[in-house]
Formats: sequence, structure tokens, C-alpha cells
Amino acid sequence: MELSASQWVLWLALAIGLAYGLVGQISGFCLNSALRQQLTSGNGNKLRAFALAMLVAILGSQLLDATGVIDLSQSIYSITQGSLVLTAVGGILFGFGMIRARGCGARSLVLLGQGNLRSLVVLLVMGIAAFATLSGVLGPLRSSITDSTMVTMQSATFTSETDRWGFIAIFGGLLFAFLARDKGFWRQRLDVMAGFVIGLLVVAGWLVTGWIGFDEFEPTPLVSLTFVAPVGSTIQYAMIATGMTLNFGILVVIGVVLGSFLAARVTGSFKVTGFDQTTAMPRYLLGATCMGVGGALALGCSIGQGLTGMSTLSYMSMLSFAGICTGGWLALRLERSSITSSEPVQRQTSGEQHQQSA
Repeated sequence: MELSASQWVLWLALAIGLAYGLVGQISGFCLNSALRQQLTSGNGNKLRAFALAMLVAILGSQLLDATGVIDLSQSIYSITQGSLVLTAVGGILFGFGMIRARGCGARSLVLLGQGNLRSLVVLLVMGIAAFATLSGVLGPLRSSITDSTMVTMQSATFTSETDRWGFIAIFGGLLFAFLARDKGFWRQRLDVMAGFVIGLLVVAGWLVTGWIGFDEFEPTPLVSLTFVAPVGSTIQYAMIATGMTLNFGILVVIGVVLGSFLAARVTGSFKVTGFDQTTAMPRYLLGATCMGVGGALALGCSIGQGLTGMSTLSYMSMLSFAGICTGGWLALRLERSSITSSEPVQRQTSGEQHQQSA
């Protein structure tokens, strides 16, 4: 049976999700762990893996756009009107919540696949909070603040090829210099593999929705990896499947959990775990709520804006990702300075951060 373009998109979305889940489970790829290890122990391997993924995503995505295979100006990140205030605040909220919940949306999906039920709570709260902010009880307030702080930019990104490739050369050079600064990083095969593969998965997402899924009569929205709104959509689909249709984001979410589950079973790391201490639950709930609200305001998460959005060179994505890093840094500083923290950061080993980052 010949598949339509939209059916190919769904199957390939599932494959991309499976690949992300496998890699995420094996490598522990996560911006939360990256910032935590860099700021608390000086171990920059995870952060360099994230930087490598960003470099690969930017170069691959921009090459696809430059050659006309896809048109990144059609993505949700290419907006010329928006609230700089809410974008920045949303990024800070997400980054703060990511640290408090011990993982971003993508990492929570990976941890769910290995049996971590704390992540299930995080995902449910994050998805509901995101939809409440986008179109639920918080929607009118968000729209009101957006309207009162709206700004209009001349363009969403660089308008000339010279400026665009000049920025790529400078920013890409800085990322490569950061990677090359620690020669020992290249011996960390799992981290290097994770950076390359996840960066390529962002590119694959654009390729699947923008080229394979191109259909004049049944167009597929140009999207790639992001995990805040898709988690909410997956929860909604589980409740009212007959009133919704599957889309790229939902299949990626399902694929990530399945891929992580398969990797966990094969490696023997699958283990059902929950909340060991009831005092930890409020922290996870607060973190998940901040991620849901923040991700909705910032139009993405650490993957959605930090890799996918940044690959479009969108000005809004740059602001959002800066906010996410700032929020994460603030949360880590708060943890280090708080003597009443239920799980002091200094007591965690790198292995614990890998297994229990959510």
C-alpha cells in the first residue's frame, strides 16, 4: 500500500522519536544535567554535547534552507511580532523549572521510558500548564500582556546572506572553540555521539515536515523537535482521540518514550521508581508548572528553542534560549545557597545526575 505524504510524516516522526529516546537513554543528553555538572563540578562534557548538537542543527538546517529544500521562514519561530518581555520571562521560567523538576520535557519523556514515575507527574503537570497558558484559563491573561507589550521587528532573522553566514561563521566558530577547548571531550564517545545524532534529528525533523511532507493540497506544518505543546497535545489525544488527528509532535513524543523503554530494557536500566520522599513532590510540581507556563510563553523548551529554534537563527529563539540558560543558572544558584534543600546538589555524583536527573 502506497503511503501518502502525511502518512510518511507520521511514520518518520515515530522513527525520529525512537532515535531520540534511544540516544537520550544511553547518553543522558539533557541541558539540565549539562548546566548542573558545569556549574557544580566543572564537568563540561554534557554542555559540550549540547553545544555540538546546536552546531550540527544550525549548519544542517541552514544548508537545507539555503539550497531551497525547505523554507525556514515558514516555521513558527520566524515571527516579527511578539512580546520580548514574555519571551524572556517564559524562558527564565522554563529554565528555572527545568532545574527544579530535574529535567526538561524531553528528558522527562526519556526517564518515563526507563520507569521513572516522577517524570510521569512532571509531564502531566507540564502539559496541562502549557495548554492552560496557551488556550485555557491563563490564555486571556497571556493575550492581554502580549498585546500590551507587543513589539514589531523588521525581520525575524538575518535578511541578507552575508549577515546570515557571517553570524554562522562567528557563532559556529565560538561553539567549535568551546568544543575544542577540552580535548578530552572527544574521547567521551557517548556524549559526542549524542551531540551529532540529536543535532541531525533536528535537521531530519525539518526535512520530514518541510520536504517529504510537502503537499499543496494537504500541507504539513513546518516543525521539528520540541516537547512542551506536543506533550500537552499527546495528553489531549489520549483523552479525545476521536476528536483529534495524530500529528508530527505527538508521534515524536510517543517515539521518545518507546525508544527509551527499549534502550532501558536492553541495557538493564529499566526500573520502576517513584517519590522516595514526599517533601520532594512540591519541588517537582513547581518545576513542572514553571516549565509548562514558561514553555508556552517562550514558544518552546530547551530543545524546541535551544536547538530547533536556534537552528532557524530566529531573534526570538535567541532571546528565549538566553532566558532558559539564565533561569537554569538562577535555580542552580538557589539550590547551592539553600541550606534547607531536600537534595543538596553537592551530594550528587555524576552517575546519580545521569540516572536521577528527573
